Amino acid sequence: MPRVNVSWIITVLMVELATLSAAHAHSCHEVKTAFQVRQIGQLKWVPETPATDVDLSICKHAGPSCCTRRMEESYRAAVLRDTTQNIRSYSYELKYLISEHAAAFQDTFQSLITFSQNHLTSVFETTYSSLMSPISPHIVCLFTDLSRFLQGTGNVSVETAVHRLFDNLFPLVHTRIVNPGMAGSIGEDSYDGNQLGDCLRMTRQDINPFGPHPKAMADTLASALRAGRMLSLAFGVGLKVMNVTETAELSKECTRALVRMHYCSHCRGLTLIRACSGYCLNVMRGCLASFSELHSPWRQYITVLQDLTHIVAGAHNLELALLGIKGQVEEAILYAQLHGPRLTATVDKVCGHSSNVSSTTVRTFPSTTVSPPPSNSSQDVPGANKTGMLAHLNSSLPLKTSKSDRSRTLKKVAREFTEYSSRYKSFFSILPETLCEGEMGIDELTCWSGDDVVKSYTSRVVGSGVHAQRQNQEVRVRGADPVLMDAKNILELFNMEIQEVMPGVGLRESWDERGSGESSAECDDEDGCEGSGESVASPPLTEADVSKNAVKISYHDLPITQNKSDASLPMASFIIIIILALALHWPFI
Repeated sequence: MPRVNVSWIITVLMVELATLSAAHAHSCHEVKTAFQVRQIGQLKWVPETPATDVDLSICKHAGPSCCTRRMEESYRAAVLRDTTQNIRSYSYELKYLISEHAAAFQDTFQSLITFSQNHLTSVFETTYSSLMSPISPHIVCLFTDLSRFLQGTGNVSVETAVHRLFDNLFPLVHTRIVNPGMAGSIGEDSYDGNQLGDCLRMTRQDINPFGPHPKAMADTLASALRAGRMLSLAFGVGLKVMNVTETAELSKECTRALVRMHYCSHCRGLTLIRACSGYCLNVMRGCLASFSELHSPWRQYITVLQDLTHIVAGAHNLELALLGIKGQVEEAILYAQLHGPRLTATVDKVCGHSSNVSSTTVRTFPSTTVSPPPSNSSQDVPGANKTGMLAHLNSSLPLKTSKSDRSRTLKKVAREFTEYSSRYKSFFSILPETLCEGEMGIDELTCWSGDDVVKSYTSRVVGSGVHAQRQNQEVRVRGADPVLMDAKNILELFNMEIQEVMPGVGLRESWDERGSGESSAECDDEDGCEGSGESVASPPLTEADVSKNAVKISYHDLPITQNKSDASLPMASFIIIIILALALHWPFI
């Protein structure tokens, strides 16, 4: 009979008893409490005491565990839900910033459009009442097109909309203002009446009855409204990108790493310990590697938005252009009146209808040169006392609001957006740090490294982006997320298109980074605060930087101007006399 090693049997029994006593000494009560509080799953899946024969796929370790396979699946769903919700909660602030300021700009644009339309309509109601009824639909059409252009909807041309208005205005001005006796010849059902109207509309740009004013108005509006349109399109691109990022899903490798970081410590009964900060950064940078790829185009996109808002609101270009429509139309009609005889003769040659009108019914005006018309002609010409290009602004609403009126002007909306948007320039690159600082990455005396409780995380912390994750030991990144790469392509394509339309926009350093101070929320340079030293320095980028070839119509180049040389002759003669007197007395000094 073989000898039995009693001491060996006793040792084995003692080890087994120690293991069983250790397993039963710890309960899973705290794990069950955390499982319930965080609404992870059903409590019946949590064991009462740790078990040693658990088949786990993520939280594997040699000792007893309070986790089961069903709990791991619940942890996977919970961590996916919570992380996605955290990402969307941070992105919601950015999405709200874009959508709210897009709406604010559109409201301001529409207010300017409505006021300018009413401004122009009032001219025809008071000064040219005979034209009001037939021209009213064309006025509505013009401002509808301008509104659609600013909104970025539809293929609308500002130049086409402006010239269409003047094409339809020409027959009315020619037959009701220049030649009142022909008032009934346009709009009749007769063949001749329709033929004359069609001829005048089709030949308006060749006859040029309104001088330089239609082209000046079209060029000014196209230049001023272009930045507003691109700003509306840019806001749409930003919202589209944010919507695309919300549909991005976390990979399986990321989900496993998140479970290991958040809940594998629970399996050992450690429900209060936090992940090490370096460990958290590696996990989150691996999970959000494709998000970080958006950083460079997104940063340029935010700079584009800031430059566009400054161009739109910086020098009141858009307000002046819209409010200037009334004056341009007045000047155009006045030009046609003052050149009535020449205009009638040209129409006779081209359309051959004006000669049928009795000369006694045609109101003519003396031919004009660069000198102003006689003062008594102002009684015959409506609005002749407003020959200046800027005279129409005298009756417009003031661009500078009083301090008691705190309504949001374009400049105030632009300043608010620039101030807030600067905080989100690096949104996608710092998103991992933001998530870790918000909930997980707090280093105490000890922290969780994914495998055990340690004093500090010793592995290498990788950088951001897909390429940097090759050295990541916590998350395996197989490649870029196609959904987020589509968002990146959207941003890059828009940034390239903006350079084709408005070169230089978005390529400069943002004005908030160049400014030496912070702007007060209650002080605006519109309120006379520009000398207080508290406002942010405006960037050098202006509309002139991106449209250097824009057509500039000089007031002195217009055919109806006031010659100021006569007024300066007495002063010039006086100066010459003084110089001659000093020269004669020079030998005696």
